[in-house]
Amino acid sequence: MSNTRPPYREFRKRLIGRENVLGTFIKTPTSHATEIFGILGFDFVVFDQEHAAIGQNALDMMILGARASNIAAIVRVGDSSDQNILSVLDCGATGVLVPHVATAEKARNIVAACRYKNGHRGVATTTRAGQFGGVPSAEHMKNQDAEVTCIAMIEDVSALDEIDEIVRVDGLDAIFIGRGDLTAAIGAPSMTSAETYEIVAPIMAAAKKADLPIIMLSPNRDDAEAMAKLGASAFIISSDHGFMRKAAIAALKEFKSPIE
Repeated sequence: MSNTRPPYREFRKRLIGRENVLGTFIKTPTSHATEIFGILGFDFVVFDQEHAAIGQNALDMMILGARASNIAAIVRVGDSSDQNILSVLDCGATGVLVPHVATAEKARNIVAACRYKNGHRGVATTTRAGQFGGVPSAEHMKNQDAEVTCIAMIEDVSALDEIDEIVRVDGLDAIFIGRGDLTAAIGAPSMTSAETYEIVAPIMAAAKKADLPIIMLSPNRDDAEAMAKLGASAFIISSDHGFMRKAAIAALKEFKSPIE
């Protein structure tokens, strides 16, 4: 299969440039699913350390698999401490997705953890991100500041109190709106319900006004098109678990009747 997708190192540039990029969540602690999505032509994957059993050793191999198959590797961190973000980026992740960014202060903190210039990311070039010492320190820092993608997850109702300030934090590359948690918080029936829309719409409006890219998890094409009209340009589609389950259900249905 021919794959003409731009290099994974250009993901941040493409996201900021509002290219229509598509990704999926990865829940299984192996590089294989990531390699498949890369070969197929997906633009990015999100390794889900928050809700899946992905340890640091597995993550290291998964990031390697992403690089090998030219797909951007974003890590949804379970631990948003400076040290954990540093470790993830040194392993060579394209960027981080940080859950529960409900204040501008937290947004500023995660940006600082991701950046060398105007930030406080610890310097080490003897890492995968630094080509294991293959580039000078100044070049490494310049390259990383240009390539590392810092994404804040807006999934708390309280975030609306500071949303205008959050989306204007310098160095924040995008927001991902967590409709699942927002839906649960307000007791709405589904993430595409009118009640959830009333919470999501002002978040998207604030991001659009601040000229900040918006990433959405969409259950289907119709929803993605509706979100695109509100300003979303990047979309996450299902997960490796979801795709596997869907294919397995279809196969089981096809072969359920006796084979004669």
